[in-house]
Amino acid sequence: MRYVRYFCIAIFALALISVALANRAMVTLQVLPSEVAGWFAVNPSIDLPLFLVILGSIVAGLLVGFIWEWIREYGERAEKARLARETRRLEREVARLKGEKHQGKDEVLALLDEAG
Repeated sequence: MRYVRYFCIAIFALALISVALANRAMVTLQVLPSEVAGWFAVNPSIDLPLFLVILGSIVAGLLVGFIWEWIREYGERAEKARLARETRRLEREVARLKGEKHQGKDEVLALLDEAG
């Protein structure tokens, strides 16, 4: 299975290298459209190779998706934590009640009583 994973990673890496080599032309990225930039008298821009724009967009999309999913699952994580706290509380209560039930008894007899 490890070799299959390495093979898939190698294919993915070759595909990314192929995209990078095929898209080396420089493109200008502007923060604002030229019509809007005239209103603010500012037009920040940067020249980057196209493959960096493509790969950067993919990474940005993945980050947005991960953050979105993390926020969406907050309720489920909170419910799981609440149930874990409740389980620990109930386990402590069961241990306390068992201790009260077998208080004053011989330890061996208490263990036999629990097993039966």
